[in-house]
Amino acid sequence: MPFRNRYTGLIDRYRDRLPVHDDTRIISLGEGNTPLIRLNNIPRAIGKDVDIYVKYEGLNPTGSFKDRGMTMAVTKTVEEGGKAIICASTGNTSASAAAYAARAGITAFVIIPDGKIAMGKLAQAMISGATVIQIRGNFDEGMRLVKEVADHAPVSIVNSINPYRLQGQKTAAYEIIEELGRAPDYHCLPVGNAGNITAHWIGYCEYSSASGEHVTEACAFCDGKCSFAGGSIVGNRPTMVGYQASGSAPFLRGHMVDDPDTVATAIRIGHPQSWERAWKVREESGGWFAECSDEEILEAQKLLTRKEGIFCEPASATSLAGALRDIREGHIPEGSSVVCTLTGHGLKDPDTAIAQSKETARMVTVDADLESVQRAILDNLAD
Repeated sequence: MPFRNRYTGLIDRYRDRLPVHDDTRIISLGEGNTPLIRLNNIPRAIGKDVDIYVKYEGLNPTGSFKDRGMTMAVTKTVEEGGKAIICASTGNTSASAAAYAARAGITAFVIIPDGKIAMGKLAQAMISGATVIQIRGNFDEGMRLVKEVADHAPVSIVNSINPYRLQGQKTAAYEIIEELGRAPDYHCLPVGNAGNITAHWIGYCEYSSASGEHVTEACAFCDGKCSFAGGSIVGNRPTMVGYQASGSAPFLRGHMVDDPDTVATAIRIGHPQSWERAWKVREESGGWFAECSDEEILEAQKLLTRKEGIFCEPASATSLAGALRDIREGHIPEGSSVVCTLTGHGLKDPDTAIAQSKETARMVTVDADLESVQRAILDNLAD
């Protein structure tokens, strides 16, 4: 007997709002339904009356938000008879693509930049059986190659240029609305390729519209894949704010960046594939882009872990770093509700976490006897 209340993934949950059919074979790992956590200690620490929530996408099956889009991209690839997928990746996309390809029984090819991918992410792609192609170049060069290869080989691209990816990722906005009862006043996201900020805006716009028409120019980029399944729950839409790392900030420079560099590897992208869409999101939502230094990003990562117990990878912390600065400076006013997307789990990049904790981490080595252990405890309690 099947379990009636068993969660089976975001496609089943939102089937009427996604481009699938009754007989579509769903490729799912139970993605979505991630926690929306209200921060308690950080708002008090900064002395501001703001409700801050984090959407912890690191608790998706492969540890990042990419699973939301990948379940749709791989499901549609299989439905259309495809036998192989390909992506360029700074890490999270490769991990997700490899896992969902394994689940579907098809082949995954991932192109990654040599030496610029966190080991946790590379391990996921390799153990899942993907063919990993490491290039002497960055993500943007990998993306160019993926597009060229797809014109000559029977592979489906599952990067965010695949419109089905955005359809899956928009469901994060649905979940936020359903939990809060309305859209937040501000939604803050890290921006690399800019597909996620676009997808969230599509989701918010669909939920705020009871019509069957495209209500956003950004959504018009979906190539007709929107469902607009009618029925409005709420009427408000948030101001969308995108934060980039200073060394990889094309939206702040106003042009593409050829040699991006940042400790936040997941957003180390100089040529965003959703460039035009993201500008439309900013315009339509009344939002803005801002940049954060690597130091601000790492400090926010530590703050979130030590004050709230939530461990995210550096790129994820960019959303919180930027939001806290904008709250302090009054760009986000007191009394606002703010959601920050945490795109990936901290275990994706343990080396960076360990490296920045060495000076402050409390690790002591003592003899294996009661007196030594007790002394270590009392000494640290005194601190």
